[in-house]
Formats: sequence, C-alpha cells, structure tokens
Amino acid sequence: MKTLIACLSIAFALLGAPAHAQQTQPLEGIAAIVDEDLILRSELDRAVANILAQYANRQDQLPPRAILERQVLERLILMKLQTARASQTGLRISDQELDSTVSGIAQQNNLSPEQLRQQLALEGMSFDDFRNSLRDELLIQRMKQRFAQSRVSVSDAEVDAALAAQSGGTQFRLAHILVALPEGATPEQISTGQTKIDGIKSLLDRNEMEFAAAAVRYSDSPNALEGGELGWRSLDEIPAAFANAIRSMQAGDVLGPVRGPSGFQLLKLVETRDGSAVGGGTVTQYEARHILIRPGQGSNGDAEAKARIDTLRARIAGGAEFTAIAREHSDDASSKPNGGDLGWFTADEFGPEFGGQIAALQDGQVSAPFRTQAGWHIAQRVAARQANVSDDNRRAQIRESIGQRKLEDEWDRYLREMRGEAFVDIRTGNAADPASGG
Repeated sequence: MKTLIACLSIAFALLGAPAHAQQTQPLEGIAAIVDEDLILRSELDRAVANILAQYANRQDQLPPRAILERQVLERLILMKLQTARASQTGLRISDQELDSTVSGIAQQNNLSPEQLRQQLALEGMSFDDFRNSLRDELLIQRMKQRFAQSRVSVSDAEVDAALAAQSGGTQFRLAHILVALPEGATPEQISTGQTKIDGIKSLLDRNEMEFAAAAVRYSDSPNALEGGELGWRSLDEIPAAFANAIRSMQAGDVLGPVRGPSGFQLLKLVETRDGSAVGGGTVTQYEARHILIRPGQGSNGDAEAKARIDTLRARIAGGAEFTAIAREHSDDASSKPNGGDLGWFTADEFGPEFGGQIAALQDGQVSAPFRTQAGWHIAQRVAARQANVSDDNRRAQIRESIGQRKLEDEWDRYLREMRGEAFVDIRTGNAADPASGG
C-alpha cells in the first residue's frame, strides 16, 4: 500500500519539513538558502520520495533523479517564499482551524485522529511536523485567496461573451508544456529555452514520448505533474497567440513552439466538443467511483495492467469493498484517498469512453474492466440525477471559471516576480536536461 502522505496532494507532498526543524540540523545538510530561510537536504529528499510514491506504478514518466530533484527544489523554494510573504502580511492559521483540517484529512482516509498520528509515526513523520507542514499549506491557500480578491475581477461583459461562445461554438480541451523564461531574459537564456523546447518538440514528433509524460518531465508550469492539463476552454478563453491556429487543428495535434509572456510553449488539442451541448436546460449527472491502473512502458505494459485490473475486479466480485481496493491500488492520485470517488459529473466530463461506461450501468453496479487513454478502469456507478442548469447557475459557474483562470495567470506572474527578487543560493548539484538539443 502506498503511504498515507503520498496520497495527499502534490503541493502538500512538496512542503517538506517545517522551518522550526531546520534550526536543529547541521549546515552540511543544506540544499538551498532562500532569503533568511533554509531548505535542508533531508527536506528535499523527503519531497522527492513523496513524488516517487505517487508515481509508484509509472515512474518511467518521471525525469532522471537529478532533474526531478531540481524541479522539486524549485517548487520548495517557491513555497518558502510564499509562506514567508504570507507571514509578513500578517496572515495566520489558528490552532482551531488546523485541528479541524487534520480531523478532515483523517476522516477522508477513514482514520481517527489518533490512528492518523500512529500512521504518520509508522511512516517516519512526527505529528508536530505534519501539523506544521499542513499549516504552511493552509497559509499559502489563504494568501492566494486574498490575492484573488485584490487582483482578479470578472466583468459582466466577459461572462456574456463566454455564454455566447458556449451556446454557439466549439470548446477545446487543452494541455500545454512551458519552458519558462525570466523577466528580461538575456539572449543566452532565450537561446537555451529555445533549444530545450525544440528538443521536447523533437521527442514528440518522433513519438518517443507521450505529451503528458513530456509535460511531467520537462514543463516548468505548475500543472506539470498533472500532464499539463488545462481543461475545457472556448475560443474567447484562449490567448490570441493560439486561438486562430486552434480552429484548424485536429484532436491530438500539437501547436508550437510559440513564444509568449511566460516563455516558450507547446499546446496540444486533446479533444473538442459542441459548446451548445454544455449549459442551459436539464442535464444528466452521475455520481461514481473508479479504480485506474496505468500501463507501464514496454511491450508487456498494457497486458500487465489488464491482468492487474482483472484481478482487482475478481476480488470485488468476491466481496471485497470497492472503496478499499481503490485506496490501496488505484493509480489516480486525486480520487484514490476518497476510495475512487469522482463526485457528480456529466457523461462527457471525463471523455466519451468513460462516460459511456457509466451511463450503461445501473446504480450500484460495477463495470467490467475497460480501457481509456489514461489506462484500465473499473467503475462503480453510485447514483444518477437530472440537474437543472439555470441561467443564474450558468453565469455563476462561468464567472468562477474565468476568475480561476485569471487567478492562475496572475499568480504565476506574481510567483515569477517573487522568485526573481529573492536571494537564492542553491547548494545541491545541477543536471543537464536530456531534452536539450533534442
């Protein structure tokens, strides 16, 4: 069974040891100095180990250890900067709020708080370190909420435009790979970035790597470990640099490299759908859970994944609890801690193959194993309902969606500025990027 800590979010996995623990560690264990704070080598090792645990059945999708360490270290640096900035602005997380969050995490994992404490001890993490790391995560979330209130606004005109695009146009599910450039990049930095993005594009063109795997390995975007997934967008929600070209693309096509404000990007059109089918009226929603087994690389990878999913399906047929099997074996890190629960969704939300399987089931029924682009699944339909999507609800959903995308763009820019202004002294080795030079 994967560790409990590996089942938490990637962001939490990267938080590492709390600042108070750093003061008692020897200097030779320092991985980086960040302004007046430290990142310990042990902190970096633990964060890398948590990522490896989350990718236990698909570590072939991760970069070599040296490059993964560099990527994780950069994220740890950003987290140190964010928690320091949050504290400077007077943000605090009360003990009562922290206790409530800890209880929620325990409940999600079907544990009591005391059982959670025992599980953490078995995994080599003290309960105090766990609480302090969780406090840091909540602090960053609160700072981001305050940032959104002061920096992000969505006008009625933007909502109207998005509604019009939904009602009559095509929507596009996108993914991207970013090779970031700093503000005021030098010609040498630009040339290095161009070489790296060209190398990544060459790997894709030669079919040596799937786009999602390349995003995990090489992208500098915060969503890299999610395969660069950007979700569904209408044309008015896509930057002008891409919008016109996307009109003529087919599902699976990759656009770029394109130079943008953040650096060089590759953009993949994953799939399209009719915007008029999304929105008003009554829609059928399903509640379901699933177990995902991702195939490994090699000629036998798919067959081995199919054999595993068949075994799990047989165990469920023999009386094993679906949620327990999902928590122990599923490769879907986001739904695994909740027993594979996907919540309420429409039939097309996770793609036609998955939606079709759910629609064909009766409530409570478990599917036979089936294949999608993500891998092999077993799904259990929990319930179905007819949901009325009123104009007010649609406008609220669209406003929230636009606001979230604006927030991510502004937040990424804010983090780059923060990183550029900070004093950072990296004490661990750097590795060459295998994508460079293609």
